[in-house]
Amino acid sequence: MMAQYLEIKAQYPDALLFYRMGDFYEMFFDDAVAAAEALDIALTKRGKHLGEDIPMCGVPVHAAENYLLTLIRKGFRVAVGEQMESPEEARKRGSKSVVMRDVVRLVTPGTLTEDSLLDARRHNYLAAYALVRDEGALAWVDISTGAFHVMPLPPVRLGPELARLAPSEVLMSDAIEGDYRETVSDIGPALTPLARASFDSTGGEKRLLSLFGVGTLEAFGQFSRPEVAAMGAIVDYLEITQKGKLPLLRPPVREAEDRTMQIDAATRRNLELTHALSGGRAGSLLATVDRTVTPGGARLLERRLSSPSRVISVIEERLDAVDFAQDQGRISADLREALRKVPDLDRALSRLSLDRGGPRDLTAIRNGLTQAEELRAILGGTAVPRLLAGASADLTGHDALLELLDAALVAEPPLLARDGGFIAAGYDADLDAARELRDEGRGVIARMQGEYAELAGINALKIKHNNVLGYFIEVTATHADKMLSEPLSGTFRHRQTTANQLRFTTIELSEMETRIHNAAGEALEIEKRLYDTLKGAILESAAGIAATARALSEFDLATALADLSRGENWVRPVMTQGRALRIEDGRHPVVEAALRRQGAPFIANDCDLSDDPARIWLLTGPNMAGKSTFLRQNALIALLAQTGSHVPAERAEIGVVSQLFSRVGASDDLARGRSTFMVEMVETAAILNQADANALVILDEIGRGTATYDGLSIAWATLEHLHEVNGCRALFATHYHELTALAGKLAGVDNATVSVREYEGDVIFLHEVRKGAADRSYGVQVARLAGLPEAVVARARAILDTLEKGDREGAKRQVLIDDLPLFAAAPPPAPKAKLPEGLGEVARLLEDTNPDDLSPREALEVLYRLKDAARN
Repeated sequence: MMAQYLEIKAQYPDALLFYRMGDFYEMFFDDAVAAAEALDIALTKRGKHLGEDIPMCGVPVHAAENYLLTLIRKGFRVAVGEQMESPEEARKRGSKSVVMRDVVRLVTPGTLTEDSLLDARRHNYLAAYALVRDEGALAWVDISTGAFHVMPLPPVRLGPELARLAPSEVLMSDAIEGDYRETVSDIGPALTPLARASFDSTGGEKRLLSLFGVGTLEAFGQFSRPEVAAMGAIVDYLEITQKGKLPLLRPPVREAEDRTMQIDAATRRNLELTHALSGGRAGSLLATVDRTVTPGGARLLERRLSSPSRVISVIEERLDAVDFAQDQGRISADLREALRKVPDLDRALSRLSLDRGGPRDLTAIRNGLTQAEELRAILGGTAVPRLLAGASADLTGHDALLELLDAALVAEPPLLARDGGFIAAGYDADLDAARELRDEGRGVIARMQGEYAELAGINALKIKHNNVLGYFIEVTATHADKMLSEPLSGTFRHRQTTANQLRFTTIELSEMETRIHNAAGEALEIEKRLYDTLKGAILESAAGIAATARALSEFDLATALADLSRGENWVRPVMTQGRALRIEDGRHPVVEAALRRQGAPFIANDCDLSDDPARIWLLTGPNMAGKSTFLRQNALIALLAQTGSHVPAERAEIGVVSQLFSRVGASDDLARGRSTFMVEMVETAAILNQADANALVILDEIGRGTATYDGLSIAWATLEHLHEVNGCRALFATHYHELTALAGKLAGVDNATVSVREYEGDVIFLHEVRKGAADRSYGVQVARLAGLPEAVVARARAILDTLEKGDREGAKRQVLIDDLPLFAAAPPPAPKAKLPEGLGEVARLLEDTNPDDLSPREALEVLYRLKDAARN
């Protein structure tokens, strides 16, 4: 057995080997040590190898999926080695023959299909990047849904596209993976190097032709050599990991880079599009706007938020669909109610194609197609916009398959086909006959137990069953003498003695066991055969079922966005090809939702980044006043509009944004030796080098991570470059008030500020953005609000007054600093002055009174007493 294990393990040196032994997957040697630590399970030993104990650990087969998920999340790959024959079959080949085993699947992050291993509301992409003579291409596939895409992609765009797709695993040729390992690791997926042969475009074309059963790829589009190489590498990897059982993939869809808004990884992170900065989904834009009720609809929403369109006709079609769902409130509500019952058709279809499905996947297809018919009935003859009209046509056309599945399947089937009981009674005559015999036999066993108990005079006598003895009669050890003596010993034949029981059989019981076993086995074999027939019928209709799944997702997303718009008072944006960006009473969707939970209102603000009067706003104002929120909300409104959603505003006119850049917030990258300021400069450089005239850029506090004059100089030059070279729309927030002078020098720059008021030394944030420049930063007041000790606040105010006075009078700053008195802690508070005699009684009454505990009458009495005390 260990020789067999080592032979199989040698074929998968980079993966943990799950070696099937009965009801467990066992691991040995270094695999066992690593798995035991990762899974927090016991590490034992079994046998010796070269004189040393062999480490061993194992997991139950029935719970293997949970352990697989843990291992995959911790970066392991797992080769699943199954028993390819039964022990009986192995013995036929010789008394010492080992059960044949082989790896049936290599489990990797990008090749998962099980529901328990996947997030139902997110895609799980496997991507491949190919480079042929400096021309690159990226292909990606989700084998759990069949989605297959490819696009030409220069190396400089690899990071942003991986950030958009967020794949679980990326394939690269071992010739180039070293050059891009850092790029991939910045995004987070596992990087898997493959041999160069996997990326050979000629071999890739043959694999694709074979997969789709076509003579040429031209039916799917015109693909370059790098695109074919990337797609071919994915197919080759799937053949390796799935051991020849390829998933049901849709024909590849070629995407164009210039059809979607370009958003780099830093911007996605800063704007918290699909994940909050804390790392989870909660608090992200996606979590805030997601009101979809199906897994497919949720995945579609994430795809569109991650890839906003730049094609106005596409955006308008999506907006028309949302308008329809919003205007037709009753129909929309009925559609959403029906959609709530829709299972995940795509993933059920994928599991069936990979032979990883079960009876519940058959019923998922049946239930999903049934709900699709329900949606079509709800729509009736209602006129729908173009996008939904195409989807509506794909909801029907499965009558024959639905009739078959309805007749064949029970309402609530078991998880596994081997459990049986999923085929409905009356569907197959042979199955009904076998079940009748099986069930009758069970009744006979119960009657036999009663007869044997009466014959032996032992009420506790039971007939039981296990996989070793089959059916047997069991009594406790206290009845041993009676059962082993005449006359009972003539009827009951002794089979086994355990610590507390004796087990017997009879000729009659053995004959009945044979009949029952044959009937039960026959019924199960018939059900398995019918399962394969039903699965085949579903796979023959796979293309139509996939189209129906896409249609259901389209209706789910349209009705979800309409529900969001109706509930949050959003508005349809006006889309143009120009460079206008006019937003009236815009709001930040995530912040507004958070404030509502706290019972606080959100202050809406206008934004106008048009060529007339200005396409760049220079925003000043204190920290905590809402500058960063204002910057982000306008970027998110533009992004939502191009997603095809209504937006949080009273009115919005959006000239299509080609690129969205955000440099907001501070972070460092210590692992790569980058300070906060270095990260800030790298991100700013990427913006200045890439932003075109149709880009939207939001920048916050450029230059703050270095010395004052260095930072001011960098911020000044950056603003000028955006205006003169990039020529884009931008929101530029800063604390450098000196920059406000640029509004008078650069025609496309205008000043704006976030309003505040100062009251008795405290600052009150109004969160209102208006034209003009801030006169000061209010940093000391904000520090006081944050809870700095009063001595520190007072000292900071004194230093600030001294420095500002010096700037006004032209004094040298160092001289002023040298003349400042040394820091001194605040003196202890002075004792409270004694109140006049009469007022002392007033103070005592007030001290003893708790207003929350007073009734109206008691409050009036206290007021009279206070008046008397003051008069005396």
